[in-house]
Amino acid sequence: MHPFEKVLSVSIKDIELELRVITFIEWSEFLLNPRRLRGSDFLMRWSQGVWSEKRLIDAVNKTNQYFAIPYGPSGTAPTNDVRAFELYFERLENAGLGQIKRPDLLLFSKKDKQFIDEFIIQIGGLGELPFIKEEDLKDLIQKSLMAIECENSLWVAEKMPNYTTALKPQKRLDGKLGMPKNAVLPTVIVKEEDRKPLKTWQTNNKIPLHIWHVFFDRAYGLAFNELERLIEIGLIEPTIQVFQAPGGATSKKAIYKVYYHYAYQLGISKTNPQLVPEFIEDKNGHILPYVKFEGGEIELADECLTILNKLKK
Repeated sequence: MHPFEKVLSVSIKDIELELRVITFIEWSEFLLNPRRLRGSDFLMRWSQGVWSEKRLIDAVNKTNQYFAIPYGPSGTAPTNDVRAFELYFERLENAGLGQIKRPDLLLFSKKDKQFIDEFIIQIGGLGELPFIKEEDLKDLIQKSLMAIECENSLWVAEKMPNYTTALKPQKRLDGKLGMPKNAVLPTVIVKEEDRKPLKTWQTNNKIPLHIWHVFFDRAYGLAFNELERLIEIGLIEPTIQVFQAPGGATSKKAIYKVYYHYAYQLGISKTNPQLVPEFIEDKNGHILPYVKFEGGEIELADECLTILNKLKK
């Protein structure tokens, strides 16, 4: 799958907002996206991903002890133009780097900020990071305390039906603690297709990798090594979901949904984001509306800061 389509793929199960009154849209004249970005779900997914990564970067930077920068392709891509977003991934593909999996963020100690800032200036800015081979980024990578893979969900965690439900022995898990398959609660999600490249990245660079998952009202973190342990001992099983890409193609993917009970408290919203109306318009004046996330602030939890402080030492 082309990297542009991969980054915007949406789980069909998680598509919760639709333009139900629109049964067909002719996209052949839609100039903003020749791959036929077919509905509000994909535009909202794009906006949501940009918003959640920015919230995490802001939360880290406000500690005044640490700072984070976007490192993966999606994090340094254009954020205000769908067409520019696609052309960015075209350039990445043409450079032969489209299928390389990198963590979304790198986190550093504040004492190294001058070195990192100068390094980024030398390579031409943050936007050039995805186009530089990793062997030429070793000095940058080795200064990082943690690499972060970002995920997000369109849920208010505290209002999910099984948010306060305790884990109980499950027959399908041979009596191990877990939740029924239909339980609805906050989870930290990792795709099976990302597991191997992320593990390889962590092993090659010897930098601890964590998964940070943002919900509307709070966020959870999970060390990648803990994810692997939970899978190995059979506490977390794969779930098969159907994903749809902007071009319409669907594919089945295994994902791991780790109960928040096994994660650490990453942060809680001090102010919630606003859901504001947005739209794009084609050359014929056709309007495609979608919901955009704006604002909101997460404050890193003490549990997360304790983990960062240990890495710093």
